[in-house]
Amino acid sequence: MEKQPLPTDDDGTGTTESEIDCYVGEESQQGSSEPAARAGWNSKIEYFLAQVGFSVGLGNVWRFPYLCHQNGGGAFLLLYVLLMLVVGIPLFFLELAAGQAIRQGSIGVWKYISPKLAGIGYSSCVVCFFVALYYNVILAWSLFYLGNSFQYPLPWEQCPEPVNVTVKECEKSSPTSYFWYRKTLDITDSIDETGSFNPYMVCCLLAAWTVVCLGMSKGIKSSVKVMYFSSIFPYVVLFCFLVRGLLLNGALEGISYMFYPKLEIWADIQVWRQAATQVFFALGLGFGSIIAYSSYNPKNNNCHRDAFTVSTINFLTSVLATLVVFSVLGFRAKGKAMECVVSNMRELSEQFRSSNVHPNLMPGFNYSDPSSVALEDYRAWFKQYGHMVPGNLTDCDLEKEMKQGVEGTGLAFIAFTEAMSLLPGSPFWSALFFLMLLNLGLSTMFGTMEGILAPLTDRFKTLANNKTKFTIFSCIIGFVIGLLFTQRCGNYFVMMFDDYSATLPLIIVVVFETFSVSWLYGADRFLDDIEAMLGWRPHVIYKYLWKYICLIAMLGLLGATTIRMFIKRPTYMAWNQEKASEEPLEYPDWALAVLAILIIFAMMPVPVGLIHAVLQDRREQTVRDTETGQYSIVSTDDKCETPMTDMSDLDRRNGSAVSFS
Repeated sequence: MEKQPLPTDDDGTGTTESEIDCYVGEESQQGSSEPAARAGWNSKIEYFLAQVGFSVGLGNVWRFPYLCHQNGGGAFLLLYVLLMLVVGIPLFFLELAAGQAIRQGSIGVWKYISPKLAGIGYSSCVVCFFVALYYNVILAWSLFYLGNSFQYPLPWEQCPEPVNVTVKECEKSSPTSYFWYRKTLDITDSIDETGSFNPYMVCCLLAAWTVVCLGMSKGIKSSVKVMYFSSIFPYVVLFCFLVRGLLLNGALEGISYMFYPKLEIWADIQVWRQAATQVFFALGLGFGSIIAYSSYNPKNNNCHRDAFTVSTINFLTSVLATLVVFSVLGFRAKGKAMECVVSNMRELSEQFRSSNVHPNLMPGFNYSDPSSVALEDYRAWFKQYGHMVPGNLTDCDLEKEMKQGVEGTGLAFIAFTEAMSLLPGSPFWSALFFLMLLNLGLSTMFGTMEGILAPLTDRFKTLANNKTKFTIFSCIIGFVIGLLFTQRCGNYFVMMFDDYSATLPLIIVVVFETFSVSWLYGADRFLDDIEAMLGWRPHVIYKYLWKYICLIAMLGLLGATTIRMFIKRPTYMAWNQEKASEEPLEYPDWALAVLAILIIFAMMPVPVGLIHAVLQDRREQTVRDTETGQYSIVSTDDKCETPMTDMSDLDRRNGSAVSFS
């Protein structure tokens, strides 16, 4: 007998009394159930705001531009688009379709396909919790900078001068670096030095968790109201920065360096790994948030079109952010390069007056007015004659200046803040930028928290009946554990969580998801369910993408990431106060042990869920065998099948395909 389809939104009949009895019996055995009535989006716009807000985050602003610049510019863009089409969008579509069809969070989705897979959903919740812990710290930093932006001059424009003496740490580095490492983080020299709590960061972290808690207090009904602002405002700011950036001197040079294609990078396996990882995290695969958001959709929603729309918006946002970042960084780099030219021209003039330089070596341009010398003219002269001139003349390389501090937090809190401090009306641009970062982070945090709350409230009836209290409790726990990141060494823990605690577990989760749908459940069966849900059948190419290309790509990414961790001991960038510069340090043994525990803890639900399901099956089989010996079976025509029935049992009993459509 075919498995009964899930009831549609407007289908109130079609469930027999015997089936109802079976569902009630199952609920009493499981101790939990899906809420009787599931909330839904008020409009398609709300849904898009939520999905785009979750997928478009801080990584689009500071991670994608860095990777694009470091890995071949335009060539990396082509590679990124290729991997997005053959891996990213198919997996994104898979999660959207599964959530929309089964209408539960990640735990319910994988438990529905088979109870043996329920651990996948729990692992997604654990990883979401890890990410939420450190991600909200970044919001706290943004709040701190936003609060300091309402003063003129900005506190990071100049080095402090206590008793008319410039602080050496600031003098050796830069005002923006000093403000970030000493005033904001008050950072220690290594992760081994814990230090005290930073009271400013504690207050900002409390404020960040309070905002998240208020936004999530009523579920999607309250969070979507905030998303109308948090998802749209960043685009307004990005367009404002783009217009302002393109008018700056050096913007075009920055963009040209950005998109100059270097096709030779396609031969580097690490570039493929970085591109695949960026696709993976840009779309938010494995978090369970995609499944949670799509579960609130009506059954006939065109999730195939949604997958392409959201992915395209995400990619275009990354390109827009890249244009903004490198137009502004081009302006910053051009300014530093011109300072270098002026300094070198003055030294060259002094050498010429001292008769240390032969007249034939002197440049043909007007070196007596250093500020009028073009950067291209100076570099052309330096390459030809620079090595013949005594002194300490340097090649004023624009691209070298652009590479400094353009990754992660270094981009947002050092390089970009320095560039904004050079703009007229710098407090306005600074406040706008950090308000944008705050909103980008908030919309992603809402999605991350939904990836925790929705699956658990769907799975456990007690939590569903007390969702507001559960949300508040989760935020309080997040704040308390998050205090770890407000220590003076807290930034190193943020790096550790960001680089390792989420990467491997998420990749493993997606590998299990893809394998379970395409091989255990069956790709053809999954396409049948989508056809019944949408009214048309997606192209057969998805079958081969899910079964082979996506799975092989994810296994390759998992293998490359794991091998890289074992070949090269994990390192982090530490701030050396005496040298006033960053230096790479290896994680100590205890930190590696913490990393291992975090990864194991995140993946533990998968084998535990499998073992629990197997033991439960054996126990139930024993009970059935006992009952069979005591009672005779009257009829086998009607079988009690529930949404949680293992598909393998159904296949053995019915010899027919299982459908969740």
